[in-house]
Amino acid sequence: MSATGQSRLRVLIAGGGVAGLEAALALRDLAADRVEITMLAPEPEFVYRPLRVTEPFASSRARHYALDEIARELELELVRGSFGSLDAARRTVRTEAGAQLHYDALLLALGARPQRRFAHALTLDERQLDEQLHGLVQDVEAGYVRKLAFIEPAQMPWPLPIYELALMTARRAWEMSAEVSITVVTPEEGPLAVFGATASEAVQGLLEEHGVLVISSAHCETPAPGQVALGPGGRVLHVERVVALPELAGPATPGVPKHDLHGFIPIDDHCRVPGLEHVYAAGDATEFPVKHGALAAQQADAAAASIAALAGAPVTPTPFEPVIYGTLLGGDRPLYMRARLAGDRALSSEVGDEPTWSPQAKIVARYLAPYLEARAASR
Repeated sequence: MSATGQSRLRVLIAGGGVAGLEAALALRDLAADRVEITMLAPEPEFVYRPLRVTEPFASSRARHYALDEIARELELELVRGSFGSLDAARRTVRTEAGAQLHYDALLLALGARPQRRFAHALTLDERQLDEQLHGLVQDVEAGYVRKLAFIEPAQMPWPLPIYELALMTARRAWEMSAEVSITVVTPEEGPLAVFGATASEAVQGLLEEHGVLVISSAHCETPAPGQVALGPGGRVLHVERVVALPELAGPATPGVPKHDLHGFIPIDDHCRVPGLEHVYAAGDATEFPVKHGALAAQQADAAAASIAALAGAPVTPTPFEPVIYGTLLGGDRPLYMRARLAGDRALSSEVGDEPTWSPQAKIVARYLAPYLEARAASR
């Protein structure tokens, strides 16, 4: 019997990304048939997003996984649709289409909303990176583009892809004997400073080896096409193309109390949403300052353990203790980084040519990484 007096605890997972799938896998392992899982997902597929940065350079496409197949394997109900609103008193989620889904425990794994920040820049959309950047790469190869800037907003998503794109572009230009000047402008203290000083210095060295200039601790604007105004100081870069990461905002979640100016969902150490009974949140939608796949999975694990205990499983919930993992592509060989975080600061920093984790995945997740590796191997 569950804590609610039902034979099976009704768990609703809103979101079919890293956090949602990790939570579903964790619940199946920790609570087995004590839970009845429904997943509300707006898309029919899970896409291995970190590898999309390679697509504009004629690499193989990022892997796609059909959610209906995963749902059958995990014995969960898949509902296609988007989160509309929460009625916490009735323990009901209404979808945007008007359907009502009831729950005993709810996990909000909705992701963040990418937004255009710069008026005169190509804002990256990870869903269509190949279409966005294929022409730019061709122009670099042909020598039509000789000055290029990659820029980051202050409210940035995971910054690693911008450095991968800069490195891959620099390598492609070198392979084609094309001259190009590439600059990365970031508000970070150094490139990938979230991993700590040791890793950041290694990334800085790798970028310098490939002729990529990094301007750090800088906030920028694009006042006109081909111009990047830097602050503080008022310096202006003149380039031919500007590529920008999007700015992130929290998802629209009527019924969920928030106090963050950017609309992210508050959570405690066990990923519970304060003020709501049996409601949890994980992933980029939360207030945690670093947005990263491994962190989304770790938050999902913490939430799943609490939900499993609620269902009567012999589980002792443990708090979310953030550790980030990074695999930087674009150099002669990948650079592997790991850091334990306190907020957005690294408490420890590791960097090397070999990963210290297994499987060697871009998305490091206790359950999802080996699950996806097994599915890929079976194809």
